[in-house]
Amino acid sequence: MNFLEEKILEDGKILNNEILKVDSFLNHQIDPKTIRETAKLMVSHFPKVDKILTIETSGIVIAYAVAELLGDIPVVFAKKSKSATNDYSNVYMTEVKSFTRNFVSTVTVDKRFIKENENILIVDDFLAEGNAAIGLIDLIRQGNANVVGVTAAIEKYFQGGHEKIEKMGIPVYCPASIKEFKDNKPVF
Repeated sequence: MNFLEEKILEDGKILNNEILKVDSFLNHQIDPKTIRETAKLMVSHFPKVDKILTIETSGIVIAYAVAELLGDIPVVFAKKSKSATNDYSNVYMTEVKSFTRNFVSTVTVDKRFIKENENILIVDDFLAEGNAAIGLIDLIRQGNANVVGVTAAIEKYFQGGHEKIEKMGIPVYCPASIKEFKDNKPVF
């Protein structure tokens, strides 16, 4: 068992036998040591990367830590909300269904930030059904760039996202892979 799995057992909470709440260290309050150590595990699987792509907002912290370890490469985050500063005629756009919020968002990335033939790694806090990652894959492909892999700190493997992405020919690695929830605890 790695340190992240231990942290999940210690501080994580399971809600309705389908949602893992880790807001005390990952996606509300940030524990720098957990983020740093998790990023080290993620980086070891994807060494040749030009840029990181994530989705706002919870994935940004872990994406930044991975980018720093990969040599301070750029991090781009896909936006879920409209802004007066965006030129929507010059964006890649896709739709993403949120598992935890149960709604569909239009997600965008400015075309300037995905360049043809770049090697882009998708980084997020969670992988469940794979909807966010598949949406980000779509954005990268719209820009004629290369998806080198998908990594998330925690995955709920039993929800099928990992397998969907691997069937697309894209490598997936998650330091904490949950096979199931049993007796209100994650089984790794």
